[in-house]
Amino acid sequence: MSDYNELTPEEQQVLLHKGTEMPFTGPLTDHFEVGGHYVCKQCNTPLYRSEHKFHSNCGWPAFDDEIEGAVKKEVDADGYRVEILCAQCDGHLGHVFEGEGLTAKNIRHCVNSISMEFVAVD
Repeated sequence: MSDYNELTPEEQQVLLHKGTEMPFTGPLTDHFEVGGHYVCKQCNTPLYRSEHKFHSNCGWPAFDDEIEGAVKKEVDADGYRVEILCAQCDGHLGHVFEGEGLTAKNIRHCVNSISMEFVAVD
């Protein structure tokens, strides 16, 4: 993991140990700057474009699409939910939900704010 960013203990709890940050506490929950990417906090892989983000009022950043090939999906340990991970480093991002009718794409990536950083793109 020497090529990865150093993580705080809180970031490690989420990204490496599949934890969840408290709802409505993450700095990216209400962040809606346009013209950028949300990248993995551990490896800097671009995961989502700013235009993918939407208000879901769920307490965590929500996206209705991902950058192709950046996010992988696996059945969660609970056997019920679908976990989303960074396809590059396997860092835990959150979970994906379908059929809620919140956007035209009818999908919500519910992502821990602590798992990402926003990078403006010129």
